[in-house]
Amino acid sequence: MPGNTFGEAFRVTTFGESHGPAVGCVIDGCPPGFALDLAAVQAQLARRRPGQSKLVTPRDEEDRIEALSGLDRESGRTLGTPIALLVRNSDQRSSSYAEWKHIYRPSHADFGYDAKYGLRAWEGGGRSSARETVGRVAAGAVAEQLLAARFPGFAITAWVERVHTTDARMLIDHLAVTRAQVDASPTRCPHPASAAAIETAILAAKAQGDSLGGNVRLVIHGVPPGLGEPVFDKLDALLAQAMLSLPACKGVEFGSGFAAADSTGLQHNDQYVWIDGRMTTASNRSGGIQGGISNGMAVDLRLVFKPTATVLKPQPSADDQGNNVTLQAKGRHDPCVLPRAVPIVEAMAALVIMDSWLRQRGQVGDPWPGIQPR
Repeated sequence: MPGNTFGEAFRVTTFGESHGPAVGCVIDGCPPGFALDLAAVQAQLARRRPGQSKLVTPRDEEDRIEALSGLDRESGRTLGTPIALLVRNSDQRSSSYAEWKHIYRPSHADFGYDAKYGLRAWEGGGRSSARETVGRVAAGAVAEQLLAARFPGFAITAWVERVHTTDARMLIDHLAVTRAQVDASPTRCPHPASAAAIETAILAAKAQGDSLGGNVRLVIHGVPPGLGEPVFDKLDALLAQAMLSLPACKGVEFGSGFAAADSTGLQHNDQYVWIDGRMTTASNRSGGIQGGISNGMAVDLRLVFKPTATVLKPQPSADDQGNNVTLQAKGRHDPCVLPRAVPIVEAMAALVIMDSWLRQRGQVGDPWPGIQPR
């Protein structure tokens, strides 16, 4: 099945189904000799795992990482060969889906998979389940370690800034947010009052058998200027592709985003300025990317996630036998995907920046020529 590999120089293939024996990834293109910290990979998986709070699905998975290849057994350093990372599934309950396996769930991928392949893994959604993102988070955690070692000040931070009608977008200093602040609440919103309101809203939706959507903000500090290919593989295009490949993500905007339509060119332009011998811009409405290439400012984007498709109320639907039916879904599901989406968003950002760095290094060397005052 094509479409399971992401990246050009740093290539990641994910594998596994929601209710299969395991999920994971294979990373090809990782530079050799790097002392990989598997505990740090495990920490990111812990931020993604189900069952971590009353706001998310109670599916009880330990998500313990196993490194099958690509690491030196004595030193733990990367060998330069493919790194295979595995997480075993242990708490599948396929029986929850059996009675409506012939029914196409509203806003799910069931019909699409049948239309494309003629069959599908109906248990838990198979590859379309967010369970697939385990491999993304593991690979992203590897990429993030490499980037942090190479670029001083490199940091990727995502957080929940809005759920349904609770909106903290104007209440958060987006350049100062830390992961510690994000993880202080199970909502992963770093604004305490908004976090409390979001938690109340999610629990209310859960009690009603309903679900909520919202926004995730992502800021990447320490990205050097010059990353991204200037035409088809623009850095923002690659980031948009990465984010829109996530389950439930329906839109991405960079910098000022759609609000740019309210400005004139004079109001919106980011003007260049030298500060202490370093080229920068006086504002960052471009979100750190101009002409598809990073300019050294923080890469800044916002994502919108739809409400979780599975709701626990009867809904009209249709089955694969030609009948219009009523679906009463059941099972274990997130009433809001946003809290667990945060580490997945960070992982995809790390994969894009890592791949872009290796492509740049392969073309012009590392360190590559930079703009200096003449």
